[in-house]
Amino acid sequence: MKRFYEKVPRIFKNFYFLSALFFLIWMLFFDSNDIITQIKLGHKQAELENAKEFYEHKIVEVKNDREALLNNKELLEKLAREKYLMKKESEDLYIIVEEE
Repeated sequence: MKRFYEKVPRIFKNFYFLSALFFLIWMLFFDSNDIITQIKLGHKQAELENAKEFYEHKIVEVKNDREALLNNKELLEKLAREKYLMKKESEDLYIIVEEE
């Protein structure tokens, strides 16, 4: 009857194979840069890049709105009346809220 050690395939007895296998398992699961962490960081990076793109678009939009407001007095007055509820001294302001 063969002993257990004799039944093990020869490749599993090789020191270099065992070292490489240990290194691979260590790097995939136990290291601070393991594969799970790398996947999470990849998802986080994609989210941050999407947010960056969104905010860059918003910055351009705000700059365009600012330029329009600085160059057009009527648009500035309209914004002040609608958004900030400002009025002239001789006017009365009524706010109508529609119920749904």
